[in-house]
Amino acid sequence: MAISGLDIFKLLPRTNCGDCGVPTCMAFAMKLAQKKAELGECPFASEEAKAILGAAAEPPIQLAKIGGKSVFEAGNETVLFRHEKTFVHQTGIAIQLCSSEDEKELLRKIKEIEDYNIERVGEELYTDLFFLSHDTEDAQQFLKIIDLVKQNSKKGIILDCENQEVLAEAIQLLREDSPAVLLKKEITEADIEQAKVNDLCLIITAKNFDDLILQAEKAKNAGVKNLFLNLDCDNLGRQLQNNTILRRAALKQNFKPFGFPLFSYIKAENKDDLLAKASFLLCKYCSLIVLPEYDKALLYSLFTLRQNIYTDPQKPIQVEAKVYPIGEPTPESPVFVTTNFSLTYFMVSGEIENSGISAHLVIVDVEGQSVLTAWAAGKFTGEKIAKFVKDIKLEEQIKTRKIIIPGFVAQISGDLEEALPGWEVIVGCQEASDIPSFIKNVALI
Repeated sequence: MAISGLDIFKLLPRTNCGDCGVPTCMAFAMKLAQKKAELGECPFASEEAKAILGAAAEPPIQLAKIGGKSVFEAGNETVLFRHEKTFVHQTGIAIQLCSSEDEKELLRKIKEIEDYNIERVGEELYTDLFFLSHDTEDAQQFLKIIDLVKQNSKKGIILDCENQEVLAEAIQLLREDSPAVLLKKEITEADIEQAKVNDLCLIITAKNFDDLILQAEKAKNAGVKNLFLNLDCDNLGRQLQNNTILRRAALKQNFKPFGFPLFSYIKAENKDDLLAKASFLLCKYCSLIVLPEYDKALLYSLFTLRQNIYTDPQKPIQVEAKVYPIGEPTPESPVFVTTNFSLTYFMVSGEIENSGISAHLVIVDVEGQSVLTAWAAGKFTGEKIAKFVKDIKLEEQIKTRKIIIPGFVAQISGDLEEALPGWEVIVGCQEASDIPSFIKNVALI
C-alpha cells in the first residue's frame, strides 16, 4: 500500500527549515506522498527515512530486462487498466527457434524476422526477442543456433535448455548479452549464483501459487530481482484467472512475491487458436509471450493490437505540425489541411498519394486530436488554421491560393476565408477514402 503523507511526515526531521524548497515538513511530506517531490531534496533526511521511503517508492511490479545490444524491458506497471493512467512497457513478443531445425532454414528465418519491421501511424513495430529451444541431443547444434542469432540479430535471447552443461556453455557465449533463462524446474542456489555472475534474467516456473511464492522469495532474498513469473497452466480460462490474481495482488495488496512481470509460452493447435490465445494474453497482463512459429499475418495482427493497448491514453499519437510534401509538389500544387493526429495524417497522406497527384499537406497542431474532436474543442477553427498558415509563411512557399479543408468541418470555411484574404477555401470530402474520387471531380489547380 502507498505510504500516507502523515506517515512520511513522521520520518522527516520536522525542522521546517525550508531547504527543500517547501515552507514546512508537512507540506513536503504531502508532495512526497503525491510523488511530486523526491526525498533527496531534503538535506537532513535520516538513513532510516531513506530506507523506508525508498522501499515504499519502488514500483509494485519490478523492472525486468533482457538483452545487451537491444534491451527489452518489462514491469514497472502501476495500474490494472490503461485508462486509469497508462501501461509503462508493452508486451514483448518472442519467436521460438529450435535446434532441431535445419541450419540453413534457421538462418533464413532469423534474417527475415530481424528485417520484419512494420511502420504504422508513425511507429516502427517489430518482434522483441528470440526464444531458443534445445530439443536435440546434439549440444553443438544448440550452440550454433546461438551463434547464428548473435551474428545476424541485435535482439535479446531467451534460453530454453534443460541440460545444465550445455546451458552453461550457452551462457558463456552470451556473457555480454544479458540473456534470460527459462527454468522449468524449481530454482536452485546454483541458478541464483549463475544469474548473479552472468547478469541473467530468470523466468521462474511453478504449478501453483504457493510454489511460485517460495521460488520468487528465494530469488529476491538472494538479491536476484531480474525475474519473470511463469505460472504454468494449460487452461486459458484458468490462466486468465491466475494472471488477474497475480496482477491484483501485486498492485492492490503490494504483495512482493508476485511483483514481477508475467511470462507465457503459447501452445496452440492451429494458427487461429494461436492468434486468439496470444491476443487474449497480450490483453490480460502477460509482459512477455513466446510464439512457437513465425507468421507475418499473425504478427501484424498482434502488432496492431499491442499498439492500440499500449499507447498512452492521456497522450494521443501525433505527428509534427508542419507542411508535408506528398509526392513531388510544385508551388502550383494544391494544399490540403488536417490535424496532427497520427492516424488522420497517415490516412489522408496515403489517400492523396494513392490519387496520383502531388500536394502540400498542412498539418495543424491540435494536440493529437482528430478533426471533429479538435473542432469541438475549439482547436481546429478558421482563425487558428489561418494563424498557422501565416506563422509557417506558407504564402511565400507556394503560388496557389486554394486550400482544401475536411468535409466534416465545412462550417469553418467562411471564417477561414475571412482570416486568409485572397484564398479560396474548398470543402473536401468527409472520409479519407473518398479523397481520390474527390480529386478527380474537383478542379484544384
